[in-house]
Amino acid sequence: MENKIELLMGNEAIGQGLLEAGCQVAAAYPGTPSTEVVQAVIDRRDQAAEPLHLEWSVNEKIAFEVALAGSYTGKRSVAVMKQVGLNVAADPFMRTAYLGVKGGMLTIVADDPGPHSSQNEQDTRLFCLQARVPVIDPASPAEAKELIAPAFDLSEKYEMNVVLRPTTRICHSRQNVALGEPVVLERNANFVQDTSRWSATPAFLPALHKKLNHNLEAIAVEAAWQPRLTAGDNSQPRTALVASGVVYSNLVDLLEELGLSNTIDLYQVLMPYPLSPSFTQTLHEKYDRILVLEETYPVIELQLAHPGVVGKQNGGVVREGELLPDVIHEALAAFLDLEPPAEKPDERRGQRPSLCPGCSHRSAFYSIKKCFPKGIFPSDIGCYTLGLNLGAVHTVHCMGACISQGAGFYQSYQQDDGDFPTVVVTIGDSTFFHAGIPALINAVIQQARIIVVILDNATTAMTGGQPVPHMGVAAGGKVTKAVTIEPLVQASGVDFIKTCDPYDNVKFETLLKQADDYIRSDGGGVAVLIAQHGCVMDPAVRKAQAIDLVTINAKCIGCRICVDKFECPALYMDEENKVAVVDQDRCIGCSACIPVCPVDAIIKEEKS
Repeated sequence: MENKIELLMGNEAIGQGLLEAGCQVAAAYPGTPSTEVVQAVIDRRDQAAEPLHLEWSVNEKIAFEVALAGSYTGKRSVAVMKQVGLNVAADPFMRTAYLGVKGGMLTIVADDPGPHSSQNEQDTRLFCLQARVPVIDPASPAEAKELIAPAFDLSEKYEMNVVLRPTTRICHSRQNVALGEPVVLERNANFVQDTSRWSATPAFLPALHKKLNHNLEAIAVEAAWQPRLTAGDNSQPRTALVASGVVYSNLVDLLEELGLSNTIDLYQVLMPYPLSPSFTQTLHEKYDRILVLEETYPVIELQLAHPGVVGKQNGGVVREGELLPDVIHEALAAFLDLEPPAEKPDERRGQRPSLCPGCSHRSAFYSIKKCFPKGIFPSDIGCYTLGLNLGAVHTVHCMGACISQGAGFYQSYQQDDGDFPTVVVTIGDSTFFHAGIPALINAVIQQARIIVVILDNATTAMTGGQPVPHMGVAAGGKVTKAVTIEPLVQASGVDFIKTCDPYDNVKFETLLKQADDYIRSDGGGVAVLIAQHGCVMDPAVRKAQAIDLVTINAKCIGCRICVDKFECPALYMDEENKVAVVDQDRCIGCSACIPVCPVDAIIKEEKS
């Protein structure tokens, strides 16, 4: 593999870097933009020089703890997640800063400035500043890969967890990357018991905190991690540019485009925290004006505390969204008194996101809205969030919150004369395992009278079809024990549990009404319906279900219900003739739209 170059996505490059650095334990919960990192390790696992344990964990906290224990044995390990996943893993993450690790441990946290597919734009670098954990900010896919091995070395030298923080543009862009041979570490698991450290009670923590502070001071002056200077030609004296992450790469390209390369001192910050004290001192002594460009929060800027900084705190750089080249250009032009860039038209156009043609979630949402037009519909994180297009999703907060919020809605309404609207919660199967079970138990204990619909499509669909616990498949296709949903729901104290394919709209709507009767009955409580139909993006699911030729006949009155309220992408309006039309190129022949039509204009024919 020596001198081999391959065009890789950033996440694939990171996965390759993990293999080459001798990582033996990798755990993750899938979440865009981080998902492909562990998938890349799974796909390339035959390259590993030593045994690997790879897993899609039930949530990020568990992934972190599995990787942490692997590190305790001396093996190199990694936990992978997106930025909001770090919130889930925060408890062990914060404590690990004090207790440390043995074998090198990396936490790869993919941030999502923009955001493109997240609930917020939180900055992991700021999280690390609070947690007192070193964080590395790569500027390109190739650099992200090349920083893996030295990051493991740094982790082992100081026995600390180290964070690598790629962002969406690094995770999902492609670059030629040099491949290397995996290192052979020949480490046998050897956990050395040390209760004063691994089980540290509060009495031991001040000393561990002192050691942490000492380590951070030493890491901040490590020569390999100092900011990199590209010197200017003194035509811009006592002026500097400071950037990190993909923003640095964008800035380098922009300077070249503007003919300003090597005219102004430019620093790339590899490790935004802990920031080098000598770097801070240099900037205070040598420069009067400094433009700091970083995503998303002023982490470097806050540590510099330089009176001449132009950045996010004084409005010289926008405080939200990505620092794309046009945005950087505006900030740079204002800073250097250049001609501002020409305004570009807003190109954010196109069709709004929609559930796939034939998605069973659409049928479930349509029935829920039909049965309870005045209901309250909390939902959750997943492709089923798009139920908001059908008017069947009213709240989306964070993983598992829908059940807790549903219970909260009930508790508030029932205080008013005991009357309450029907609350129908929707949560995906993967999300249910991730964070829904404790919320369901709490709702049962607190006697919330709500309907919980678990949308079981037998996969983690939004992130590319990773396995879920009830299917009996682990990472890489390995067969494992299936943990089915129904017994978990029953063990949580739920008495009303029904399972139905939402394609069968008559049965599903009957069960919804029975569930509503139950929650309003004497002794009623939480009712759970499991809407069970495989994801139609799975070829096996498509092959197993009937395929009909769906057409629209002359009965169509142009009421638009099938197009607007059912919102299948395979249906559209012929505006000239004021009738609905089936796009046969997009229709998968599921026939789920047939019961939606009030005049029976949608019909099916068996395909020959």
